[in-house]
Amino acid sequence: MRLRILAALAALSVAALTGCGENGSAGGGTSALRIMAPAAPGGGWDTTSRTAEQAFKAADPQRKVEVFNVPGAGGTIGLAQLAGEKGNGNLLMTMGLVMVGAIEQNKSKVTLAETTPIAKLTEEYEIIVVPAESPLKSIADLVAAWKADPAKISIAGGSAGGTDHIVAGLMAKAAGVDPKQVNYIAHSGGGEALNALLGNKVSLGISGVGEFAEHVKSGKLRALAVTSGQRLPNLDAPTLKEGGLDVELANWRGFVAPGGLSDTDKKALTDLVTKMHDSQAWKDAVAKNGWIDSFQTGQQFTDYLNTEQTRVKAIIAEMGLVS
Repeated sequence: MRLRILAALAALSVAALTGCGENGSAGGGTSALRIMAPAAPGGGWDTTSRTAEQAFKAADPQRKVEVFNVPGAGGTIGLAQLAGEKGNGNLLMTMGLVMVGAIEQNKSKVTLAETTPIAKLTEEYEIIVVPAESPLKSIADLVAAWKADPAKISIAGGSAGGTDHIVAGLMAKAAGVDPKQVNYIAHSGGGEALNALLGNKVSLGISGVGEFAEHVKSGKLRALAVTSGQRLPNLDAPTLKEGGLDVELANWRGFVAPGGLSDTDKKALTDLVTKMHDSQAWKDAVAKNGWIDSFQTGQQFTDYLNTEQTRVKAIIAEMGLVS
């Protein structure tokens, strides 16, 4: 009897550690689902993870969902941890364009080839802003000043090699400025970059529209352009193309799972994420955050991921960020 009790306790312990219920994967029954945000709280990946957490719960109230943070190195520390969870069908990691660049720049030993792509979720365009007192009134002003002395144009943005940095490099190339001469000052979050802008410590800033839009509307910052193909609603800002720079780029975010998933677990996770995406809670959150719904699953997302890795690798090499 005692042996049977000990065996039962051991089985419960294993289930608790793996997060698996009797169905063995997050896609079936009410098994617990864990979502890793491979960044500090408060950023885009964290916000996406916690928004998804609430939408998962709304779509399936019986399911336990937990978000946890593994910050550092553009998400590659979290990526390495995900690789150690091979075959775990109860784990998702939020990721996106920033991680694609960070893998290259940090020469990460673990790559996205060791994950299971599940879904692309959203896109968000970038905005280029200057302090309200800045003499730069347009992209034309910026290009003229940039060409005159690239070092004098200091640009605040997120992590080195991330989306903001890539936009700066693409803008420089389109303007006829050597991308290697871009004076980019990396910050750990939008808040730090905002403080640098409001304190007139940098020439301009680049970030997701959501980070700076309210400060543009309040008059504290002035928008020079957005990286979308067409002007965005509720925001008085031209596109970079209107300003003469042939640049269009959207920061995207999505989910990957550990590698080595069974076909059953992969389908279960994909179905679960699709159910979350189709919920009214997710749709409302996407609208509230100003995100663009760009949902993709299966081979379509896998192909997109492969294309993005090739594109980003070429961009950051041209910027001198990798040797």
